[in-house]
Amino acid sequence: MRRRGPAAAAFASATVIGSGIMGERLAGGNVAIALLANTIATGAILVVLITMLGPICGAHFNPAVSVVFALKREIAPIELTGYVAVQILGAVLGVLAAHFMFEESVLQISSKIRAGPAQWFAEWVATFGLVLTILLTLRANGTAVAMSVGLYITAAYWFTASTSFANPAVTIARSFSDTFAGIRPWDVAPFVLAQLFGALSGLYVCRRLLPEGE
Repeated sequence: MRRRGPAAAAFASATVIGSGIMGERLAGGNVAIALLANTIATGAILVVLITMLGPICGAHFNPAVSVVFALKREIAPIELTGYVAVQILGAVLGVLAAHFMFEESVLQISSKIRAGPAQWFAEWVATFGLVLTILLTLRANGTAVAMSVGLYITAAYWFTASTSFANPAVTIARSFSDTFAGIRPWDVAPFVLAQLFGALSGLYVCRRLLPEGE
């Protein structure tokens, strides 16, 4: 299953970075239009990736979500380690591929500032909501998870101050892109901590709402 992880993470991060570059180039300086293009592409690729890879490998391309399923004992700790490693590797490869496609410098370090309590809280909210969306939709209608996640992230791009990274692997990878969707390397750790805390909070709330075995 882990062998499919890099491809999923790569497509996800390539879409985030590539659509950001394309959107910024075509928007003529209108940041709202660039963000809208970035949003639509990201939400769309999530629907595609989860739909096609969910039955094969559980569509694991987000370390925060994989941690949740490990705590639910649906994946083993050693499997979690493998997932996280390939998720990060795949996400970084996707960023490099996007740079190459758009004739950007392949190796970059981001200088885009994304810091402060409001941004960190936004990442907590984004990941908390993502985990709720996944777990509650799995219980209500498992076939709707892909669409629900894609629509949630599309919405969260706009209602969170951080534009909803909600994925530690993609957050790390975005630090290697000094483009529209980048994040400074020293802003990554607080984002990742907020994402993990948000994921754990989401799991806690879901367990309170839907106790195991019910």
